[in-house]
Amino acid sequence: MKDNIIEVINEDIKKKIDEEIKGMTFTKNFRSPTAEEWYIFLPSNKDSVTGGAAGKTIIHYNLYDTKHIFINTTIIFDDPKLHNNELHHLVYAVADEIVNRLVGYADTLLSVHSGNNSYNAEYKQ
Repeated sequence: MKDNIIEVINEDIKKKIDEEIKGMTFTKNFRSPTAEEWYIFLPSNKDSVTGGAAGKTIIHYNLYDTKHIFINTTIIFDDPKLHNNELHHLVYAVADEIVNRLVGYADTLLSVHSGNNSYNAEYKQ
């Protein structure tokens, strides 16, 4: 009997995801008692205006309400190439890795701004 497994992500996108995640770096730009801002550098993507970081992540810690603590995380991708519908899987995978590295999958409300690839998610333990 033949397997009924269908690849949802083609091999080219898988390879690009692996390359981008492997080469992803961060620089902290701003820190306050309740927030951080990180620039995101990706090997194949840059801000089209400045030629700098492909995007930024803003992490806002809700320290005042200890009953239901959520970390509000916003990721903004400035490279217009990442707004292309065909790169939805790449944007999702990179954003997921950013949350993993910077927030550690704590209870997080995520908002990703990437043109047509924008979405919201919630990570709960």
